[in-house]
Amino acid sequence: MNNKTPPIKYFLYARKSSEAEDRQAASIDAQKDELLKIAQEQGLTIVEVLEESQSAKKPGRPIFNRMLERIYKGEANGIICWKLDRLARNPVDGGQVSWMLQQCAIAQIVTFGRTYYPTDNVLMMQVELGMANQYIRDLSVNVKRGLSKKVREGWMPSGCPIGYMSTPDRNKGFKTISVDPEKFPVVRRLFDLMLTGTYTVPQLWNISRKELNLKTVQKRNIGGKHLSKSAMYATLNNPFYYGWFEYPAGSGEWHKGAHEAMITEDEFNKVQMLMGRKGRPCLEKNLHFAFTGLMKCGSCGCSITAQAKVKRCKNGNVHHYIYYNCTKKKVDVKCPEKVIELKKLNLEIKGKLSELTISEKFKNWAIKHLHELRKTEADSDTVVLKGKHKELEEVTKNLQSLTLNFTSPKNQERTLISDEEYQNLKMGMVKRKLILEDELKVTNKQVLEWVELTEKTFDFACYAHIWFEKGDDKTKRAILSCLGSNLTIKGKKLFVNYHSFIKTMIKSREAVIKEIDSARTSKLSSHIRQNPTNCEVSSLGLRG
Repeated sequence: MNNKTPPIKYFLYARKSSEAEDRQAASIDAQKDELLKIAQEQGLTIVEVLEESQSAKKPGRPIFNRMLERIYKGEANGIICWKLDRLARNPVDGGQVSWMLQQCAIAQIVTFGRTYYPTDNVLMMQVELGMANQYIRDLSVNVKRGLSKKVREGWMPSGCPIGYMSTPDRNKGFKTISVDPEKFPVVRRLFDLMLTGTYTVPQLWNISRKELNLKTVQKRNIGGKHLSKSAMYATLNNPFYYGWFEYPAGSGEWHKGAHEAMITEDEFNKVQMLMGRKGRPCLEKNLHFAFTGLMKCGSCGCSITAQAKVKRCKNGNVHHYIYYNCTKKKVDVKCPEKVIELKKLNLEIKGKLSELTISEKFKNWAIKHLHELRKTEADSDTVVLKGKHKELEEVTKNLQSLTLNFTSPKNQERTLISDEEYQNLKMGMVKRKLILEDELKVTNKQVLEWVELTEKTFDFACYAHIWFEKGDDKTKRAILSCLGSNLTIKGKKLFVNYHSFIKTMIKSREAVIKEIDSARTSKLSSHIRQNPTNCEVSSLGLRG
């Protein structure tokens, strides 16, 4: 009878903690060399050498799971590994290994410095596996704390996009993000081309490969690769380039980055609009135009909209045009109005502004004269204000006297009025005091507002044409809105129902100019120019 125990067959299992090839690159080879030496010294039979590059912090390692299945099938009944933490760093895998050892499915686990048997104290093995699990948990907490600190400081923890680089002169954990001097201007060039509205994303992708030779960062002595088409879309769609990043990814939590922004937020938003409809640039169709929503068609009453057109000449020149036209949404009305180009519309608006434009010299003179008129009115108002101030002082004095007399201990025994009468008198005085204070505030406020409104009105009349000429779309839109209401376009002409102060300004401007011209040509004073302050500037009536 043969009672000899069959020899144990082993799987040699070597694992490194990350799938990144540039981390712990020599770990697996070092493990195999040492473990093969141990097997040779002890005369152990190795069925197969298994390698795995995956973290053991959670279950799901395919090679490890396959190894346990093969042990259950009897292909081997022993494991050789560097340490127990190479087998498991989570309680699920650790418990499975421990259970298989207790059930003798695994006859031995040989590690560097120790061998584990089914008859060993289970507690010691559980402590080692628990320490491995706790180590990975502490490591996770520490890493998350470090990443959170970087986020608070404005640095994106994950890899930076093309055009940027991690600071190479800093240690791991303290790296920040800086500009890649070679790729930063190239990526900026791609954004500039996209902002022109004349390129599609596939066209930019071809330009980045054939003309700009834009490649990813070189890694592990391997040259970088050209961007894929999907990477080009992702680059143009990445908020990181205007200074913001999301962390964690997909969480919806956005943070202001401390890195140097490549583009502005407005440029980024415009790129996103141009990338609409599967990345084809929609030019100005989805952009906001200066005067849309303000004007109506003078023929059919529909809204006036705008559209952009691009004309490409044979010589390669590209011209951009913007046209305003009636939406023609009324089916039962055939609108005869044609489009009006933006340049023509600007000329129409400038013509309206010229009707109220005054010189800076006239503006200064008019404001000075109106302040003199206001001074005359202020003199008459002073009498009223003094009367109200005096009444306020008397009411305050009477209120204090009433309170002191009623609450004085000397008068408690010989009070002539009841508590109810006292409260009624006091309430009446308090109300009158509040009314007088409000009237004084309103009067002073009206004076200040009137003076401010007067100056702003003359500033608008004097400088509106300059603001319109040099301003952006928002400024031009605001100026057109200030002119009046019921803005209509008919026969390529702009019609405006001026605001009352604009009408007064135009009417008074014409009257003043007429009077000044008359004064200059007067036969009665041919040798002496008449003083312009004698003109009827008070007819402006802006206070109304």
